[in-house]
Amino acid sequence: MTSELVIDTQKEEISIALLEDGKLMEFQKEQQQQSYSAGNMYVAKVKKLMPGLNACFVDVGHERDAFLHFLDLGPNYYSFQKYLKQVTGNRKRPLNISKTNRQPILGKDGAIQDVLKVGDEVLVQIAKEPISTKGPRLNCEINFAGRLLILLPFENKVSVSGKIKSSTERNRLKQIISSILPQNFGVIVRTVAEGKRVAELDQELKVLLKRWEATVAAVQKSTHLPALVYEETSRSVGLLRDLFNPSYEAIHVNDPSTYEEVRDYLKVIAPEKENIVKLYEGDIPIFDKFAVTKQIKSAFGKTVTFKRGAYLVIEHTEALHVIDVNSGNRSKNSESQELGAFDVNIGAADEIARQLRLRDIGGIIIIDFIDMAEAEHRDQLYKHMMEIMKQDRSRHNILPLSKFGLMQITRQRVRPAMDVVVEEECPSCFGTGHIKSSLLFTDTLERKIKILVTELRHTKLRLYVHPYVYAYINQGLLSLKQRWRMRYGLNLKILPDQSLAMLQYKFVDKAGEEIDMKEEHEML
Repeated sequence: MTSELVIDTQKEEISIALLEDGKLMEFQKEQQQQSYSAGNMYVAKVKKLMPGLNACFVDVGHERDAFLHFLDLGPNYYSFQKYLKQVTGNRKRPLNISKTNRQPILGKDGAIQDVLKVGDEVLVQIAKEPISTKGPRLNCEINFAGRLLILLPFENKVSVSGKIKSSTERNRLKQIISSILPQNFGVIVRTVAEGKRVAELDQELKVLLKRWEATVAAVQKSTHLPALVYEETSRSVGLLRDLFNPSYEAIHVNDPSTYEEVRDYLKVIAPEKENIVKLYEGDIPIFDKFAVTKQIKSAFGKTVTFKRGAYLVIEHTEALHVIDVNSGNRSKNSESQELGAFDVNIGAADEIARQLRLRDIGGIIIIDFIDMAEAEHRDQLYKHMMEIMKQDRSRHNILPLSKFGLMQITRQRVRPAMDVVVEEECPSCFGTGHIKSSLLFTDTLERKIKILVTELRHTKLRLYVHPYVYAYINQGLLSLKQRWRMRYGLNLKILPDQSLAMLQYKFVDKAGEEIDMKEEHEML
């Protein structure tokens, strides 16, 4: 299996698509002005104690106060608090953590009111982003995640991923890390570190230690709370850190600054793969070039088809997600009803595993498969789901089918589920219910080209339209495009864009900036 990463950077948002053998498997999108909050660290104040929940609410500057449970304080809470007081007590000289004495371990049976009070300053890290009506979830067990290692201040042990089965390799990794690890630090060795050389491990450890030192320096400078003292890497680099594997054939980026950022990161984690980063400079939108737009439109939405007319219906509530499997209008054949149901269910399992990754669905998921009478088929379906879900990086748990044919899955939820609206506003009436003749659409385009050339003095333009409109404008020996070029004497390039509705359009100037040519009634 080969993987490609396609990164589409626009002025207002950045979108990232992971393709496996050309099929869209993961998709992330966020606004450019929004920070990627999971992993961010703050010095903040306790705002309210909730003894009944054994938790408190902390103001970290979000719209809703963040939630911190007693168990998320961590065993090294007292060590962190003492270090925090020492650092903020002397804001001129950095304090070496290796020379700090560790404090007693915080037990798991305590009460939040015995440890914290309103107004206390705490160093916290966002474990889960705000989801729906809930604020961020916090913990005080600070960690810095790299591709090979996770650095844990005030820990005193080296742990190795349980997915590394070889005892020889586990011992080798433990010995290497223990020999280079400073005092008062612990490390979790990730699965991808298997077989890595000492130099690679040492290089990443130094990078993580520098991040800790930068965080301490930011804490010393924090005078107004809440204060952001460590910000997680950009979404493109953060996703690459978790997803990168040697099977990557290419990473396509359409923005020069993001291209340099990704390339610099690869120089650190995998210098031999630096050249797989490619800057896309084509005129066709990058997602159209790699067939991502079409897959997004077909994969998101309430109903998802997957195999010979079979389809899924995906609904979600505040508490859980529900997926219903339907056989659809499958043609009758010689196979029995039982075998037909089993065949649909296996195909549905494949698509459901993909949808969980694609939409980043988390929490409780209930799947209503088509009923099967044979216990053997139910067992095979359960084993198949277990096998294909191994590719999912998020922690999850799968239960066998109940006697009602329902399968229950719990999946780690760190960010809100990806919800992409695939329905399009009517491009002809813009919600009014009244339309102009579609025959006049090209006349509208020509009128706006005339304004751009004669009044706004543009000499080079790109016009993006729906692929069907593109074909119409370019048809014939003397096409509309050729006539417009000759009539207005400009460098006009017309390009198809699958993300546009039938009668939508977009003008872009020679600097790559979109020109707003919508009429007043179009913007209502």
